[in-house]
Amino acid sequence: MSRIEPLTREDLPEFADYFAQRDATNELVGNPMLTMARRPNILNGFLGLLQAVYHEGEVSASLKRLIAFMRSSAAGCQFCQAHASNSASKHGIETEKIEAIWEFEDSPLFSDAERAALRLARDAAQLPNLATDEHFEDLRKYYDEGQIVEIVAVISLFAYLNNWNDTVASTLEAGPLAFAEEHLVSHGWSVGKHA
Repeated sequence: MSRIEPLTREDLPEFADYFAQRDATNELVGNPMLTMARRPNILNGFLGLLQAVYHEGEVSASLKRLIAFMRSSAAGCQFCQAHASNSASKHGIETEKIEAIWEFEDSPLFSDAERAALRLARDAAQLPNLATDEHFEDLRKYYDEGQIVEIVAVISLFAYLNNWNDTVASTLEAGPLAFAEEHLVSHGWSVGKHA
C-alpha cells in the first residue's frame, strides 16, 4: 500500500489533456504520476523529462524499455521491473527475451549492441556506480554520442523512478502486476510492498 495516497484523475483537471493523450495511445497513467501530482510542478517537470527521454530520439522505444528493465532489475525495484517489462512487451520485445534479461551476456536473444547498453544499465545501477571508461568504449562501437546520451538518460530517469517507487511504496497497477506475475515470478520477482 502506497505511503502517499495517489490523487484521482478527477482531482487533476489541469492534466486532463495529458490523461486523454495517454488513454489514446493505450499508455497507463501510473500511480507515481498521481502521487507526484500533489505538487503539480513536480509532475509537470517529470512529464517533460519523460517525454524527452522515453519518447524522443534515435534509440528505439523497445531498447529504451529493455534498458529501463535492466536498470530497475539491477537496483531491485519490483515496481519498475513490472512496469518496464510490461512496456517492453507492448513495444515488441519477446517475452522470452524479457525473461532472459539476466542471461543477456551469453544469450543469442541479445545483440552485441544491446549487450553494451544493458551492461551499462546493470553496472550504473550499483552503489557505488560501476560505470567505467570501458563501458563507453564498448557503446561507441554501436552508438553515436547522442544515442549514448539517450541511453544514459534512460538509466538516470529510472534511478529517479526506482527511488521514488521504492520510497513511496507505490501500489502496482493491474496490467503491470499481471504481466510480472506471469513472466517474472519464476525469476525471483515478487510484488512485495507494492501490493
